[in-house]
Amino acid sequence: MSDPFSVRVTVRGYETDVQGHLNQSVYLNYAEHARWSLLQAAGISQAALIGKGVGPVALETTIRYRRELLAGDEVDVSCVFEWSGGKTFRIRQTLTKADGTVAAEVTAVGGLLDLTERRMVANPQDVFRELTSNTGLFGL
Repeated sequence: MSDPFSVRVTVRGYETDVQGHLNQSVYLNYAEHARWSLLQAAGISQAALIGKGVGPVALETTIRYRRELLAGDEVDVSCVFEWSGGKTFRIRQTLTKADGTVAAEVTAVGGLLDLTERRMVANPQDVFRELTSNTGLFGL
């Protein structure tokens, strides 16, 4: 199996709290940035999703903080899709410092919303298969 998709981010000073740690909400921004970067790497734009009549939705997100991140730290944010065969999928993400230390783990449950019907798409993996030639990025 190949390595999961990953994007590197540098923690900026204005993203930290009074203790100098990365603010809790910014972890979600980093995770979201990595997910959209994966879509971009797969050749899927927001316009392509809208053109298909769907939009990604977050249904649940859990963050497990393991080690602090400080201004200037470089962190790799990975994305691994897991498919259950239903309307939802899980994305497991790890934020790993440049020295290999795991700083946080993010687990998200998502799906694709039919923008006309306002209902979840039955098999979201099929939409991703149609929109990309690099199905490996999605674990398909």
